[in-house]
Amino acid sequence: MKRLVMAGLAAAVAFGTAACAFQASAAEDSCLRPEWLRNHTVGDDHTLYFDYNGTAVYRLTMSDNCLAAATSSDPIVLKSLGMGLICKPIDWDVSVRGAHCIVSSVTKLKPAEVAALPKGKRP
Repeated sequence: MKRLVMAGLAAAVAFGTAACAFQASAAEDSCLRPEWLRNHTVGDDHTLYFDYNGTAVYRLTMSDNCLAAATSSDPIVLKSLGMGLICKPIDWDVSVRGAHCIVSSVTKLKPAEVAALPKGKRP
C-alpha cells in the first residue's frame, strides 16, 4: 500500500512539474526578447513597426501621439521592465525624441499584412 501511495505521489509530482514547464513555455512563447528587436519604422503618429529577429513584424500602437514628430531614422529608446521579457503592453518602455510613449497594444502581423505595408513602412 505504501508503495502505491508513493508511486501515485511521484506521478502527481512529475505531472505537476510537466504542467508547470508547459505553462512557462507557453508564457515565454507569447513574450518578446528586447535584444531580438532589430529594425523599426514609424507608421504614423500612433504606430511603430518592429522587425523581430528577422522572423516576424510587430505593430505597436501607442495611446498617445508620441510619434508625431518622429521619423523612421530616429533612434528609439526601448527599455524592458521586469525580467527582461516583454509580455504585455505595460511592459514596454518606449521613448523617441524625448517623448515617452504609452503602448496600448502589440500585434504580431501575419505575412499578408506585412506584404500589404507600403514599402517605406516595412521595418
